[in-house]
Amino acid sequence: MQHTTIPIDVYERRWKVLAVLTLSLVLVVAGNSALNVTLPTLVRDLHATGTDLQWIVDVYSLVFAGLLLPMGALGDRFGRKGMLQIGLVVFGAGSLAATFATVPWHLVVTRGVMGVGGAMIMPATLSIVTNVFPVHERARAIAVWAGFAGAGAALGPLISGLLLEHYSFGSVFFINVLIAGAALALGATIVPSSRDAEERPLDPVGALLSMAGLGALLYAIIQAPQRGWTDSLIVGLAVVAVVALGAFVQWERRSPHPMLPMTQFRDAGFSTGASVVGLTFFAMFGLFFVATQYVQFVEGYSPLQAGAATLPMAVMMVVFAPRSAGFAERFGRPRVMATGLLSVAIGMSLMATLGVDTPYWRLAVALMFLGAGMGSATAPATGAIMESLPLGKAGVGSAVNDTTREVGGSLGVAVLGSLLASRYRAALVLDPSVPVAATRAAHDSLGAALGVAAQAPGATGAVIAETARQAFVDSMGLVFLVAAAVAAGTSLLVLKVMPARTAGQPVAGAVALSPDDGVTLAGDTL
Repeated sequence: MQHTTIPIDVYERRWKVLAVLTLSLVLVVAGNSALNVTLPTLVRDLHATGTDLQWIVDVYSLVFAGLLLPMGALGDRFGRKGMLQIGLVVFGAGSLAATFATVPWHLVVTRGVMGVGGAMIMPATLSIVTNVFPVHERARAIAVWAGFAGAGAALGPLISGLLLEHYSFGSVFFINVLIAGAALALGATIVPSSRDAEERPLDPVGALLSMAGLGALLYAIIQAPQRGWTDSLIVGLAVVAVVALGAFVQWERRSPHPMLPMTQFRDAGFSTGASVVGLTFFAMFGLFFVATQYVQFVEGYSPLQAGAATLPMAVMMVVFAPRSAGFAERFGRPRVMATGLLSVAIGMSLMATLGVDTPYWRLAVALMFLGAGMGSATAPATGAIMESLPLGKAGVGSAVNDTTREVGGSLGVAVLGSLLASRYRAALVLDPSVPVAATRAAHDSLGAALGVAAQAPGATGAVIAETARQAFVDSMGLVFLVAAAVAAGTSLLVLKVMPARTAGQPVAGAVALSPDDGVTLAGDTL
């Protein structure tokens, strides 16, 4: 086993390093989720069509998810700090160009550039965290990282809504430029570099296969709710994804220097941790998709109010995620993760009880359970993924964690969104006197139904609006019960298969304090 030394000055500023890395992390996460409440403004200012909006939203996820594994591997090989700094420059440049967009295609291109930058930034942040903290503090540091990763998704809409109250849509992108600049300047002096000491050869074939497979899979998931799960394009993309990912697995098994060793999935901690992260974000992003419509269309919140409504969840994630490491040391990681998932199930069940004109405090209580549960579950799950890999593969481990988040979140929106849409159409029964064209439009979505109601004469409009809201709430209840069942089932799975090792026990790559040399690490170079 190779040994090297972290300089004392790096060890002493490790918490400052974590602060800079979480700033970079929140930039990527919040910068993406902030776009959701900006879409109506883009329709008004750029005359964006539905297809335009879909590409503006989707291109980021497609590029981001496809490049995560290759960028994580490149960071391991050539240096994670360099990858982080370049990623901040790329993300900031894409955001600056998006600030001055005048036509929709301009935003599509610049959002793609931001996706490239995000794929460089996110794996680098977590992999650097694992390399600057000793083992007895690493779980806590990873937990802080995971808490801000989840909270950033909730903060994005709030920041966006606040900016749109006073400025044009360009401000939503320009704020990214300022944050990226700050993170770049701070990181240049505070963040140390690290890389894989073994200098393993790159795996270009594996990288190309993973990009093709994940890109096809994610695009199929994103498009399925609009086109239908049996559409020829969706089926074709699914076939491409299966073939490409199958070829990726076979190549990685035969390659002498695989980007992602397939044997890693035999580690119960790694595979269970990845599953929990994916399923938790399945629930989280499905929640955001449904709850955003609920608070805006049913409760009548403005974009800013809708963003502020999710604050209880963000706060609880920031509070509970860092503490999950201590709970895991005391009670064992499986119990903490299972309890967190049970809290998610309770929160989802409470969301299922919401109705038309429900007081906000009931929504806030549900979000608090969700935030506490997600913070308690995802932080130890992320720790399980990272501790199962050698420090030299920290970038790839981080990329796996990030990829499961992205795929799980997209699946949550697609599956729960499809279930919501189908149930809504079945539940919405309008009076036969309503014109056929208006009825068809109302069945498309709650937003479309409210548009039909606004144009209907007299009391008919009020009846259509009330009927549509009630149909949506009834359908929403079923969706949240399904999500609760998924969370509860995952909780039982964790108790059954997750290794009982606690976060505080020694793992591969453990560290020891040296009075002369500082902190000695195994298997990595700083």
